Amino acid sequence: MSALNVQAGGHEDEDQLNTNINVVPLVDIMLVLLIIFLVTIPVIIRTVPLTLPNAINIPTQTKPENIVISVDANENVYWNNEPIQYSELRDRFEGALLRSVHAGTPLPEVHIRGDRNVRFQALGRVILACQQAGVPKVGFITEPRNETQ
Repeated sequence: MSALNVQAGGHEDEDQLNTNINVVPLVDIMLVLLIIFLVTIPVIIRTVPLTLPNAINIPTQTKPENIVISVDANENVYWNNEPIQYSELRDRFEGALLRSVHAGTPLPEVHIRGDRNVRFQALGRVILACQQAGVPKVGFITEPRNETQ
């Protein structure tokens, strides 16, 4: 008896495994997911419809009844260039409001000048004193923007 040797000749290339990854289906799935997210995100995010004001730089009109509060970098407070303690602010605001009501003049505006390096807490104490005293109008005085800096 002789052994049969059965071999397929020339078909060795077809028997090797295909080790390449087919990324086309992956890209298709990712594009579909991206489209779904792009369509659903604007529906999910809701905002309150508002008409926002435009920023306009209006020059400050200095009136004699206006109160200028200055806060320097060391958190020292000045009432129209005179040093004052934080604890005295509310009483001074109330007194100024009462004087203007009795005199029949318009209520004074408070203009706050804060140093660039002052902590916000120092300015917050001035604003709190204005609120507690019932000051109707508080504004901040700033320098015009210098485009060269």
